[in-house]
Amino acid sequence: MNNMPKVKIGIVAVSRDCFPESLSVSRREALVKAYKEKYNAENIYECPICIVESEIHMVQALEDVKKAGCNALVVYLGNFGPEISETLLAKHFDGPSMFVAAAEESGDNLVQGRGDAYCGMLNASYNLKLRNIKAYIPEYPVGNAEECADMIEEFVPIARAVVGLSKLKIISFGPRPLNFLACNAPIKQLYNLGVEIEENSELDLFEAFNKHADDPRIADVVKDMESELGEGNKKPEILAKLAQYELTLLDWVEAHKGYREYVAIAGKCWPAFQTQFGFVPCYVNSRLTGMGIPVSCEVDIYGALSEFIGTCVSEDVVTLLDINNTVPNDMYADDIKGKFDYTQKDTFMGFHCGNTSSKKLSFCAMKYQMIMARALPEEVTQGTLEGDIVPGDITFYRLQSTADSKLRAYIAHGEVLPVATRSFGAIGIFGIPEMGRFYRHVLVEGNYPHHGAVAFGHYGKALYEVFKFIGVDVEEIGFNQPKGMLYKTENPFA
Repeated sequence: MNNMPKVKIGIVAVSRDCFPESLSVSRREALVKAYKEKYNAENIYECPICIVESEIHMVQALEDVKKAGCNALVVYLGNFGPEISETLLAKHFDGPSMFVAAAEESGDNLVQGRGDAYCGMLNASYNLKLRNIKAYIPEYPVGNAEECADMIEEFVPIARAVVGLSKLKIISFGPRPLNFLACNAPIKQLYNLGVEIEENSELDLFEAFNKHADDPRIADVVKDMESELGEGNKKPEILAKLAQYELTLLDWVEAHKGYREYVAIAGKCWPAFQTQFGFVPCYVNSRLTGMGIPVSCEVDIYGALSEFIGTCVSEDVVTLLDINNTVPNDMYADDIKGKFDYTQKDTFMGFHCGNTSSKKLSFCAMKYQMIMARALPEEVTQGTLEGDIVPGDITFYRLQSTADSKLRAYIAHGEVLPVATRSFGAIGIFGIPEMGRFYRHVLVEGNYPHHGAVAFGHYGKALYEVFKFIGVDVEEIGFNQPKGMLYKTENPFA
């Protein structure tokens, strides 16, 4: 998966001129040593030029980390720190910044060896606010070398997502299907986030597809599809067309990403797509997402954006699903009740026609799209990937713009249950604690569309920090609140 940035963090230690500079030097060295021993040493660069005590030092440090290729910054308060110079570091650094501070080391060294960074962090935060500088500050930003190393490692996925967004282009093929206003949202917030968007006609895509007829690379892509599908290759006659479409999208990405480094796609898939292209694009969408190029269905631009963020945070395949249907009473009684700690209202089925990567399906088969085939000839609805989603921890989340161009988001931890779905499509039975209340007071109350992004693991902590960093008001980040913690709109007498 190469459609995301590699994070290289420059660590710059700072010192107030009336405190021993040696404290910041020795503590920086200990921090870098602890990080390299525990985590990927290639992620971090120790700025050796100077300990920043002045604005001149700040410029020298910035030039050094830039020359070293750093795209994220840790400002490390080895002692109290110079509040102006250290915050100017973050102001002038082109990338996300983090502030952490050193804890005191020994009760036997609290005279010349006391650094007061606990105090200095307060002044740093005040100066950041004065200058309107965004910076990541951990929940408890003071610690010893090992603790601060852990904080830096938690910053890595946050930085990766923020850097990725600053260099992302979303390529869409539209317009949205008729009677499908659900995923409509103003694109103004994309530009506010630093994301570029290229909106294209479905006819442009169709022209490009036709130009790829008889592409000599089709045979190799078909072989790769056959290998991936195995016994699930139920529609071999359609593979050549799907391979032609995959090459069309990949070539479009290379030809159109321009000066941007990373790409996500918001694709069209109905109602005219099937009759004109002669297939549905679900399986190809799943393959691109598996390559690290998220593809959302139904021209869901903010869905594609959400998928890209999750890909950066998790460094893994994500998917986009409809928050689709309830679990029937008999199915809950037979397969879930007493076996898993969820009420029936805590469960639901997440579904899409077949856009989920085979890497995240317990089994898969390439078939026709049953819903579309109810109104169209079956032969033009072939190309969907079906199977039950792999059980395990998940994070359900979405970043969305409201109709009046305000960013909001939601995050919920849960799991895909190891329960057979007995249904069709790419589908799973999800358990999320207090899902019923979350559904009503976040999803419905917040006017979210039915598409939710799914990351395979619990990544809520990092996603929450990413959403805060890019400007989502904390009051607009919904989560599945536990029992006893009422939502603002929840009836206390219910």
